[in-house]
Parts: sequence; C-alpha cells; structure tokens
Amino acid sequence: MKKERLSTVDQAYEEALDFLYGFINLEKNTLDRYHASKMDTERPRHLCGLLGDPHLKYPTIHIAGTKGKGSVAAMCAAVLSSAGLRVGLYTSPHLREFRERIRIVSSADPIGLIDKADFVEQLNKIRPLLHSVQEVTWFEIVTAVAFQYFAAEQVDVAIIEVGLGGRLDATNVIEPLVAVITSLSLDHTNLLGNSLSEIAYEKGGIIKPGVPLVSASQPGEALLKLKEIALSRECPITVVGQNWQFDGRSHDLTITRSGNEAFIPSGTSFKLALAGEHQLENATVAVATLSIVRSHFADVGIEVLRQGLAEVQWDGRLQVVYEGDGQPTFLVDTAHNEDSASKLEAALTHDYEYRRLWLLFGAPTDKAIDQMMVLLFPLAEGVIVSSAEHPRAAPPYELASRARALGFETIEIDDVDLALYEAFRLAEPGDLICATGSIIFVGDLLNRWDVLQSQLVG
Repeated sequence: MKKERLSTVDQAYEEALDFLYGFINLEKNTLDRYHASKMDTERPRHLCGLLGDPHLKYPTIHIAGTKGKGSVAAMCAAVLSSAGLRVGLYTSPHLREFRERIRIVSSADPIGLIDKADFVEQLNKIRPLLHSVQEVTWFEIVTAVAFQYFAAEQVDVAIIEVGLGGRLDATNVIEPLVAVITSLSLDHTNLLGNSLSEIAYEKGGIIKPGVPLVSASQPGEALLKLKEIALSRECPITVVGQNWQFDGRSHDLTITRSGNEAFIPSGTSFKLALAGEHQLENATVAVATLSIVRSHFADVGIEVLRQGLAEVQWDGRLQVVYEGDGQPTFLVDTAHNEDSASKLEAALTHDYEYRRLWLLFGAPTDKAIDQMMVLLFPLAEGVIVSSAEHPRAAPPYELASRARALGFETIEIDDVDLALYEAFRLAEPGDLICATGSIIFVGDLLNRWDVLQSQLVG
C-alpha cells in the first residue's frame, strides 16, 4: 500500500512538472526572455491577487545580484532558522532537482525541500486561474506556487531570490523588509545590458521606496547607479566595504568595521561553512542584512549568527564531494561566467593543496566560455570537456574546438558518466578533480555521482 501511494505521488509530481514546463521552450525562449515586451510586471501581481496576495502574509528579504545571491540567501536562512524560525527560501536555478527552488528551512530540517504532494497541491490550486492570466510564464507560476506554499505553511519569514534581473522579475511584487544586491558583473548581457550601469539599473529595480538597501562592494559605475536609485526612492543604503568592512581568508571572517556596533562589535570573528575568499564578502552582506531586520526577530544575536554561518549548506559552491585516503579529491563549483571563474581560479591557486589538477568542464552555449577557459585551463594537467543533458548545453566538439583556438588541448567525451570515469582513471592519489562551467553541468555530474560513486572509488 505504501509503495503504491508513493508511486501515485511521484506520478502526480511528474505530471505537474510536465504541465509547468509546457510554459517554456528552453531552446527558443531562454529564461522566458527578460524584456519589457515579454515581461509584464502587472501579470504576476494579477496572478497573486487572484490567490489572495499570499506574498503579503509574511515578512520578506529580497535578494538580487550577479554572483553570491544564492549564498547570501542560504546564509540568512541558516541564521534565521538557528534562531528558531521557520524560513521560506525561494531560489533559482536548482542544482540537482526542481524542489530545491522552494524550501522551508528550520532547525529540525535544514534542507527543507517542498514535499512532492505539497507542490502538486499548490500548483493544482493555481491551474484553474491561469486562463485569466494571458501569456503567463513558467517562472511566474513557480513564484506563485512558492508564495502560496509559504503562506499556507505560515512561515515566520521568507527569503526571496530574484530569478533574473530584478526590475521585471516575477518576485518583484513583494514588499520586503530589506533589499539586498550582491556582487554585480557582466552576465546575461543580451538580456540585462552591456554595461555595469545598465545591469545595476535592472538589479536595482527591486529597491522599493523607503526600504533599506544593502549592497556588496560594487564597481564604480554600478554603485553610482544603485546610489542614484536609492536616493530617488529615499532608501537608506548600506555598502559592504564602506559601512561594513571585513578581513580574513577562506572559512575565517572578521568584521573589522561594523555598521552596527551595538549588534556586531568591530573585531567580531565568524567561522564560515562555505569555502572561498569571495564568501567573506557574501557573509558580511548577510550579517549587514540581518542587522537591519533583527528588530523583527528578537532571538537573532551573535551566537545565532555564528551557528548559522558555520552550519549553512549550499551545494555546488566549492563543494568537496569526495575526499578519501588513497584517492583523488573530487571538487565541484558552479562557476558560470568570467567573474565566478576568476574566483574559482583564486581558490584553486590559494585554498587547495594537490599534486595535479584535472578539470571536467561543461557550459551552456550562451556563456563566456572562452574567458572561463583562459582563466581555468592553464591550471590543469588535463581537461575533459563534456555536456549535460540540456538543450542549452554546448556540445563537447564545440568546446574542444574553442579550446584549440585558444591553444588548449582537451579530451572530448559526450557522456557524463564516461567523463567521470576518465577523470578518475587519469587522477592519482593527491590529485584534485574539479568539475565546473555551469550549474546545469555540475548538477548533472552530482546526480550521476550518486549512481557511480561506488564504482569510481569503491
């Protein structure tokens, strides 16, 4: 009886996903083209209105940015759940499975994936209304599911990550306690603009009148644009690197100047679960954000901060998947543009000890592939190029051709399973295998690792 019930739930869940993905064509309409001619900011507001405005029934934190927004969201969620709160967490894209996008994180369940039956139930409530919302997109539907689920579960707070951009994003209907903008760099330039000022304008679209803004340290033209928007909307602005300053190295953060001495005295140190020196800034952004909202959550103090930052889980970001005696170490990182590849290069150069590096590389066709190759390939003893099962994934022959044009030799392997086998065949004890290039590629590899681990290192 139990197996039959589980099978029925799984079947309903798969049908729900099929229905949902019927609203997007990944080959022709990448990310539901972020453009004013396609994205109507009133459409998600109308859909939420039909549902009774679930997004207004709990306090929220809104996070945009090019890099680091997922890490900051996860850190904030970990800290708030350590304070005993039930925290809605809405992020994208997912790494390994769709349910990662919608979670309720708590001390009892730090992962908190939405149950399949709950997802089906919430989507079924929305389906009859969709005929009333012309040209609704799949991301708008998913966002409405998340908002409605958090309301039904009566979360104490929800942390909402922007899907793409900010100004036109479906999440921009919320009225947050604080808006957060993490590190900005050039990405999705065909959709968001070709300059940092244009990208800052789109990301800064989440800044609401009178709502505090926390920003990571930004390049000059990006910070200028964010300050201009904040000033026009009479928003107090906190800038990490100015109001808040930090120091340290991977896993060890010290706040050297606090924008809130009563909450975090200058010189306070924290252990970070997430690796990489770029996480020092992300953690400081999270601390600055929580210093603003803590008046709403009385139990958020320094010890709760220490616990959350030391225990946060956020897979795919400099994640050591396997480390064993007599075996190579297996590391994955979802670096997917030039800026994130630069951060991965710094981590591989300074934070890890190994004899030789072997790269597994796969990326979508619309990413800065050449720039990532130039940064990462010179570090490696050998590079295997492969491809995730996804319409946007660049085929290995294309990656190999682009690598040759840059002066790099690679091994082409279409099948991800065989690519993993080859990496572990080439690597020796003391070596490091690093898989990178995109969230899609890393997620596919991690799913295959679950199946193949016993054969590769058994």
